[in-house]
Amino acid sequence: MSIFRTKSIELLKKEASTHSLRKSLNAYDIIMIGIGVIIGTGIFVLTGVAAAKYAGPGIMLSFVLAGITCAFVCLAYSELASMVPIAGSAYTYTYTSLGEFMAWLVGWNLILEYSVGASAVAGGWSAYTVGLLKSMGLEMPQALIAVPADGGIVNLPAVLITLFLTYLLVKGVRESANVNRILVTVKLAAIFIFIFLAGPKVNAVNWEPFLPYGWAGVSAGAAVIFFAYLGVDSIATAAEETKNPSRDMPVGIIGSLAICTVLYITVAAIMTGVVPYHHLNTAEPVTYVLRTIGYNFGSALVGTGAICGLSTVLLVMMYAQTRAFFAMSRDGLISSKACKIHPRYGTPHIITIIVGVGVALISGFTPIHIVAEMCSVGTLFAFTIAMVGVMVLRKTNPDANRPFRCPSLTFVAVVAILFCLYIMYNLATGTWIRFVVWSLIGIVIYFMYGRYHSVLNNGDGPSTGKTL
Repeated sequence: MSIFRTKSIELLKKEASTHSLRKSLNAYDIIMIGIGVIIGTGIFVLTGVAAAKYAGPGIMLSFVLAGITCAFVCLAYSELASMVPIAGSAYTYTYTSLGEFMAWLVGWNLILEYSVGASAVAGGWSAYTVGLLKSMGLEMPQALIAVPADGGIVNLPAVLITLFLTYLLVKGVRESANVNRILVTVKLAAIFIFIFLAGPKVNAVNWEPFLPYGWAGVSAGAAVIFFAYLGVDSIATAAEETKNPSRDMPVGIIGSLAICTVLYITVAAIMTGVVPYHHLNTAEPVTYVLRTIGYNFGSALVGTGAICGLSTVLLVMMYAQTRAFFAMSRDGLISSKACKIHPRYGTPHIITIIVGVGVALISGFTPIHIVAEMCSVGTLFAFTIAMVGVMVLRKTNPDANRPFRCPSLTFVAVVAILFCLYIMYNLATGTWIRFVVWSLIGIVIYFMYGRYHSVLNNGDGPSTGKTL
């Protein structure tokens, strides 16, 4: 009955073979999934807000700080993903290293991270789409584009895009990956159009003062834009559906992070170099910059790319949410009935539908006022626990097969933890309050249901779990 019982890697792999997901992804798919979820809200929405309110031109350093943090995290994550190629990412890694209770806390906070994040992204997708249609002379009724609290009936575009992507996820990860590839290509084209059009207009005078809010502003900006790096954890959830996870996961995780960080810093530099940073407090900074310098048609093109970008973010966040749920239901911590695999599509269709309908309802009828920090705190918490877990596994399971070994693990993991804690320290007090309340609710659910229905507790699997 110990709440710190752990699951061996052998047991996890055996369970995965019993409830197996179809292996259909390669390294290129993983990179595209990573770019799909990392480049989205952060670059199309949060960059301008973070520059205007927190960091000024120093937003470039904010991305460097967040990127370094993620680089260290990615090195350790790559070892875990190649060592434990099972759905669930940080939740699964924690189960093998720190035990069931800590794994539940990580998984519970991932639910909040992905649900709130996906709903917010769906709302942003709706806003961009409505704006683009309006610029084309097609104006939708207010009742169908606003939630009840804002004077409407339902945010219909947000509901429709969520349900459409849910359909794709039910059909299969290969079909979803193909759509993701197309959308990512359009999104990257839009970003390069922005760089090509706005890059020559950069005026170094706009970078002065470079740190108007000081280093504290850079740190606060990093805390806000860390929402942009939610994809690191999302990528790891695809390990079980990867053909060769020992090679494809490290390449996919590290490769997508490197590409996205370079693009983020480049776009941030151009934005703040073309327009004074205090003018960027807008939900569409990329298109705003292009309109400011007279590229209205280019603004429309980039706006289309933003819609594609937010579509990929929503797709991958919902995908990651379903795989986290899948792993938890397979362990008995939530109802195992939701763990069923569709006989034709090879996907966890019940959980996928539940997640899709839930996100659609939240985005369609609820005003999303929770700021990006709410999602960031869940991610940072998961990262911190996962870093502790990978060090513990090196001690408790030194002989395990590690196709990818993180170099200088102790240094890398400790630095990653310190960076994560430093960024968390800069989050708002309200964010911490919501985080604590949500965690307490999760603890109650675990002790009332999960602890007693756990597969390990009921002996439904081989008794290879160890107790710390």
